[in-house]
Amino acid sequence: MARFLDGNVWHSFKQSPMAIVAAVIALVCVVSALGANWLAPHNPMDLATLELSDARLPPAWMDEGKAKYLLGTDDQGRDILSALMYGSRISLFVGLASVAVSMVVGVGLGLLAGFVGGRIDGFIMRVCDVMLSFPSILIALLIDGVGRAMFPNAHESLAFFVLILAISLTGWVQYARTVRGSTLVERQKEYVQAARVIGVSPLRIMRRHVLPNVLGPVLVLATIQIAAAIITEATLSFLGVGVPPTSPSLGTLIRVGQDFLFSGEWWITIFPGVVLVMISLSVNLLGDWLRDALNPRLN
Repeated sequence: MARFLDGNVWHSFKQSPMAIVAAVIALVCVVSALGANWLAPHNPMDLATLELSDARLPPAWMDEGKAKYLLGTDDQGRDILSALMYGSRISLFVGLASVAVSMVVGVGLGLLAGFVGGRIDGFIMRVCDVMLSFPSILIALLIDGVGRAMFPNAHESLAFFVLILAISLTGWVQYARTVRGSTLVERQKEYVQAARVIGVSPLRIMRRHVLPNVLGPVLVLATIQIAAAIITEATLSFLGVGVPPTSPSLGTLIRVGQDFLFSGEWWITIFPGVVLVMISLSVNLLGDWLRDALNPRLN
């Protein structure tokens, strides 16, 4: 820990007000999402506690608003603030899980393509070219639709798995291409050649020598991809093919509120949209800072 506090990354973080503000916003969102069971004033997932008579109440500072509903309620009487906390948790979980899967698949294939080369490299790169030729949201919609058609009566947990798979299969390409480019450079360096001369196996060279030296760009890309994955999940949920309606994410909340946006109940969709923008923007800003902090040419 002391070594990290004395390092260049922490020094760069302390010198960047933008990174500090983004980190604070991201931390507040993450803590609110993870601690929703204890921090949320109500449980919007418990249908027994909902009061339809409190539906469409405006925020507490407006006329007809109630103090116990700080940001108002939706059409079912759910507290918007509590729904945002629970919805953020689902969006963050899907985003982080899909990025983790994409990173494992992409880093593994990129490392293999860059180190082995030849036909394997050509095949993997052609697959990447095919994946990049289609919009990622269309691929996610296709995979999600096929999964739901194959398992129409599946449990909610399987629906989450299909959604994570749909997002991750469109995100691994960036990791594969990035790691392949870095691996092509690293495999020509002297320490790799020395390991080959003394008889170290190719798998061990990739795992112990090459991989640690190509993770810098991967960490930056993963940070930025988290925001992209959260937005993709929100898009799919907004289109009605995301998470189950019983476990609404930020995208589902925005879709529900859209029906009431022009009838005066703007808070039902505006507040989820603001939270989605705050999470995505803060993560993107942290990714930009991390890219500069890990770039030795800028230090």
